Amino acid sequence: MQWKHSVSSAHKKFKVTPSAGKAMLTVFWDCQDVLLTEFQQRDHTVTSASCCTILTKFRDAIRRKRTGNLTKGMLLLHDNARAHNANQTTATLKSLEWEVLQHPPYSLDLAPSDFRLFGPQTFFGGRLS
Repeated sequence: MQWKHSVSSAHKKFKVTPSAGKAMLTVFWDCQDVLLTEFQQRDHTVTSASCCTILTKFRDAIRRKRTGNLTKGMLLLHDNARAHNANQTTATLKSLEWEVLQHPPYSLDLAPSDFRLFGPQTFFGGRLS
């Protein structure tokens, strides 16, 4: 119900059309280039098992693209999602002997890596002044 003048036209209702859907993309990169991109299957949730599978693929991508870098040790920065903190994921990271950098629980600022990956056009709509 809403108040309207007696001579005003009827309220138009718009038909909602289903969207094409969303696809989740996981991207791993270092200071030189993107190392691995992995799309999550539609209608699948992110679980600890899927995180472990992606981490194994990431290790293989490092072996292919950055020969010798795994022997120097790895620092991994990811957020504090439940799948990232699950026991299975933590055990996989320990078996890979990778160190995980702590991510702040809530960060409103852009990470410099986000700016590098997507560029200024995505966030600012044009050139920086």
